[in-house]
Amino acid sequence: MEFEESGIGEECGVFGCVAAGEWPTQLEVAQVLTLGLVALQHRGQESAGIVTSSGANPPTYAAHKGMGLVSTAFPPEALVKLRNGNLGICHTRYSTTGISELQNCQPFVVDTLHGKIAVAHNGELVNSQALRKKVMRHGVGLSTSSDSELIIQLLALTPPMEELDSPDWVARIKNLMTATPTSYSLLVMFKDVIYAVRDPYGNRPLCIGRIVPISRLHSRGGEEVDTEGWVVSSESCSFQSIGAKYYREVLPGEIVQISKHGVKSLTVVPRPEGDLPAFCIFEYVYFARPDSIFEGQMVYTVRQRCGRQLAIEAPTNADIVSTVPESATPAALGYSQQSGIPYIEVLCKNRYVGRTFIQPNTRLRQLGVAKKFGVLTDNFAGKRVVLIDDSIVRGNTISPIIRLLKEAGATEVHIRVASPPIRFPCYMGINIPTKEELIANKPEFKDIAGYIGADSVEYLTVEGLVSAIQEGVASIQDKNKMISSSHKSSSSVGHCTACLTGKYPVELEW
Repeated sequence: MEFEESGIGEECGVFGCVAAGEWPTQLEVAQVLTLGLVALQHRGQESAGIVTSSGANPPTYAAHKGMGLVSTAFPPEALVKLRNGNLGICHTRYSTTGISELQNCQPFVVDTLHGKIAVAHNGELVNSQALRKKVMRHGVGLSTSSDSELIIQLLALTPPMEELDSPDWVARIKNLMTATPTSYSLLVMFKDVIYAVRDPYGNRPLCIGRIVPISRLHSRGGEEVDTEGWVVSSESCSFQSIGAKYYREVLPGEIVQISKHGVKSLTVVPRPEGDLPAFCIFEYVYFARPDSIFEGQMVYTVRQRCGRQLAIEAPTNADIVSTVPESATPAALGYSQQSGIPYIEVLCKNRYVGRTFIQPNTRLRQLGVAKKFGVLTDNFAGKRVVLIDDSIVRGNTISPIIRLLKEAGATEVHIRVASPPIRFPCYMGINIPTKEELIANKPEFKDIAGYIGADSVEYLTVEGLVSAIQEGVASIQDKNKMISSSHKSSSSVGHCTACLTGKYPVELEW
């Protein structure tokens, strides 16, 4: 809840689809792409774009981009011009670099020596300033302020050993990955294939799904001959709505080719010796949809484990466990299960309160959270409440909620936070307030309970968060080793905790 109100946001989501079998396809690729974007809407609400291709030689491209939500950006008439595509990629954006304008809307399409390519990118390049200079030294002008344009221009550069009439996309992508270590998950569309790419640290998520007949959607296993199409997505939560089954993750550093013939792992680019992967830990804590799967485990289950660990580390004497609806609900249920204190709802959310149509006069500002939440007084009047939240970023949101509960009859309100304090900004694709704005860095943090009006406040430790997440990761390591071993790459477990500890996975360049 605090994340939502503090302006913390994910940069974007990417999605791609390739129809299997004979082309032209009977699969409605444009509809699949649109539904995939809708499922990733939580990752970005500023703009959205779709590019489809016929996959012919030369291919015919069609594109549509728009500002706002997917439902706004893609009216029915916009999909008509996209419907003849046999493959396509799309993107929904929340900007952390580049201003919010249509010119920064992805996917980007450019002409290269060998034809058009389209690129969609999730992440933020840690050395973007140096890369901008590198591109400009090659005489290339940049028309946007987006990191993603840098990526597409670097891909357009011809590698030294490439033959003039035969583009070596693996070499081009590897050159890019050598030039910038993190943070990106990419979809690159060229002619009749999509290349799915994840940076060597695996900081941003990317996974592959298989579109199957509806009758086989919930069956176990299944032959690839049943495949109607392949999809690739920032999150697996997009698969169910399009009739796809989870296939596997793209490994850190892996380049995967997706075509109408299937999925082929081309190579895995290694990290520097001794470096662990650095998957963003806040995908688990807040950003991802709870039904998504990362590292072989469902996000909802991980959040429950975080709640259990929080109950072990920060017990309290209370009558009921509850939460601010609704991102911290799994953690609250886990806390309840571990502590034996019953979980009971104390607030109900008004889902239809907009942010712009009410003028923020003084009286309405004072009402604050009362516009957004109804109080279920009968559930907690005269009782001690332990309220679970996913984070306290600035402290602006939780304080009026505590006051609301106490005024409605709670005798005590204890806050337990299912993640550690955020102390450092993120430079890898998450929009986090400046260091000075974070409550954990302010003098008030020494008595944060008094500052926000709670009876007590305790956080999950970094060690507790990491252990709760990594407890379920080991189960998929053997499968990933089979893929990575053929490319001489490590499949070790590691997570980026830079916003909590200040220890960034790579050296930052300014």
